This record gives sequence, C-alpha cells and structure tokens, in this order.
Amino acid sequence: MTASNTPPTVSIIGAGPAGLMAAEVLSRSGVRVTVHERMPSPARKFLLAGRGGLNLTHSEAQAAFLSRYGVGEATVSDWLDAFTPDDLIAWAEGLGQATFTGSSGRVFPRAMKASPLLRAWLARLDAMGVALKSRSHWTGWSGEALTFEDGTSETPDAVILATGGASWPRLGSDGSWAPVLAAEGVAVAPFQPSNAGFNVDWSDILIDRAAGQALKAVALTFGGQTVRGEAMITRYGIEGGAIYALSSALREAIARDGSAILTLDLRPDLTEDALADRLAKGRGKDSMTNHLRKSGGLSPAAIAVLRDIPGEIPLGAEKLAKRIKAVRLKLTGMQGLERAISSAGGVGLEAVNQQLMLTARPGVFVAGEMLDWEAPTGGYLLQASFASGVVAANGVLDWFKR
Repeated sequence: MTASNTPPTVSIIGAGPAGLMAAEVLSRSGVRVTVHERMPSPARKFLLAGRGGLNLTHSEAQAAFLSRYGVGEATVSDWLDAFTPDDLIAWAEGLGQATFTGSSGRVFPRAMKASPLLRAWLARLDAMGVALKSRSHWTGWSGEALTFEDGTSETPDAVILATGGASWPRLGSDGSWAPVLAAEGVAVAPFQPSNAGFNVDWSDILIDRAAGQALKAVALTFGGQTVRGEAMITRYGIEGGAIYALSSALREAIARDGSAILTLDLRPDLTEDALADRLAKGRGKDSMTNHLRKSGGLSPAAIAVLRDIPGEIPLGAEKLAKRIKAVRLKLTGMQGLERAISSAGGVGLEAVNQQLMLTARPGVFVAGEMLDWEAPTGGYLLQASFASGVVAANGVLDWFKR
C-alpha cells in the first residue's frame, strides 16, 4: 500500500498471457490494475495458438527444458523458478481446465482449446476487479504519464509493458512500440522471425503431388543438433515443429551464407544396415515407387522428397539406404514475421534488471515476447511468457516495498 493507505495502481500494456498473468498476481496482492489492449478483444494470439490444441508447457526434465532457450537459458531459468511447469498446470486446473500429458511429453488442456481457459481466466480477473480496456493503443509517455492514441493519459504508480513481439502482426503484435522505447534509451534488437517455415525450391511436380502432406516420424539434423518429429511440405518449402526447433540456427546460417543444408533422415527408426537389408530383397516387377513404399516403408510424401532432390535415385540397396537416411535439403530463405509463430529481437535482456525493470526508466517493467529471447514451440514459448509475467509482477511488488 502507499503512504495514504490507498492501493497502488499499475497499468499493464498488452492483454496476452504475460500481461494477464501479471495482472492476476498484482490484483491478488491488493494492487489496482488496468490492462490496456489495442485490439478489440484480449489474447488474440493466444486463442489462435490454441486452435490446433493448446500446448501449455512440457513435462521433460528441467535441464532439457531449459536448454530449449539457447542463449537466454540463464535468464529464463530464473523465470521458471518463479513459475514452474507444475505451477502452470495447477493454475490451469484451478480455472477448471483439466490437463493431460501427451505421448511426446507436451501438456495440453483436455478441452484442447484456448477459449474455455481464456473465458474462465477473464471471468476470474473481472471478479478480482481488474479493469480491461480494449481498443486502447499506448503511444508512449508525456513526462510521467502514459499516453494513448485516443488522447487520454494515465499516471499509474508502475507500468508493465507486455505488448508482444512482432510476429502475426494482424493479431496486434506488430513491434510498433520499438521506436518509443528506443527514444527512451532502451536497447531494442531488430525483430527476426522465429518458429517459421523455410523456403525450398521444390519442383512443380512435387508441389502438385505433396504440398500439404506431412513427413511423419522423421529426423532433421543441422549444426550437430538432431530433432525428431514431423514436418509439413508446403508450396514454398517446409515447416512444422521439428523445423521450428532448429529455426534459430538455420536462420543465422542463411543470413550468413545465403542458404543452409538441412539433412533429413526419412527412416530414423532403422539403422542404415537394417534399411539396406530390407531394400536388398529386390523389387521384382514393382515400380521404384512401390519398392520404396513396401520395402523402404516410405510415405508418398517422403518418396516425393526423395525423388525431388538432385541426382538419380541409386539402384543399389546400400546406396539407396544411405540416401534415404541422409536427404540433403537446401533451404534458401525463411518466411517473414507475418507468417512466424514468434519473433526474436526486442528489448535486450541487458536493458532490464533481474526483476525485469527497465534500468533506463525505473518503475517500468517488461514481460513476454517484448524481450529478446526465443524458444521452439512445444510449450516452451507459453511457459516462459506466463512466467515472465509473474516475475515482472513480483518485481513491481518489491519495487513498491522499496
């Protein structure tokens, strides 16, 4: 409480997972919270992410979990200490959304959608007295006052910025805040796409036959890292969870060298010798396509990719097995921010303290994808976004005490 025993006030800019989580933590501590959202409704990106099954977090061991954050591992580790995957699961279930862990270790709400969870969450926040203002576009400061596009202003006791990065800009996260913070002396790294597809110069034949089909249970290798999972063939190239796990390294390689060679193992469940033994049985009157399907166990999509790379398909079983186990796919570019699930870049981690307060502007905290960190899909993005909101809110509370 302030010296006058009136509750302190906090304005939160952005009604995504980080902003709404910060609002909940602060409101529980007696703070008067107003959340400003520039779009007509809150958490639009969160809702879109949940259309195919809302992947909240992951159940893997802590060391493996933290490794997904790359150069940001040390910072995100502190966030996850404040709000663990178990905490996130308990929070969702406290909203009446039972969860389950899939065979891949990913954690989902049983409803497999974001909308029931968001409705319950917004109802809770409303009951707690959190004010949500939609179509409220923050434009910067005038002295100590926050300014908004409609001409209004607000002077809270503290601010949390959680407007998102620059991916899926049609949903509200367009990075337009970057010049505002840069003018305040805050280091803002240029935005780059993360968790996006990559361009491949497919032939027209492959596009006609395989675009929209999945390469299931494959292994992708780049830069000494191998990821098993699924990838989707698109008209422009390739995308999907396994690709996204390598997107940071692939993006950097393409920026440096102009292209990157991704190696696909189309049958990672078999050793090269075991696959060669199966292929050595001979194809008789079968076409090569049927031979690859029956003896090699390849899907039509995998066969299409195998046929599309330069060079004739070898007839010998050993050479054919070697090729199936190491398809070299040349990636010539990456899809842009408008098609990316998330973004890299934003407020540099060196521009905030451990509690996520801007050193250039005391009393202003930053959470979520506005900060310069990235992670693959699989629950890692949402977990860290939620957790950063908790850290920022706790930082505000500590700042009030001081």
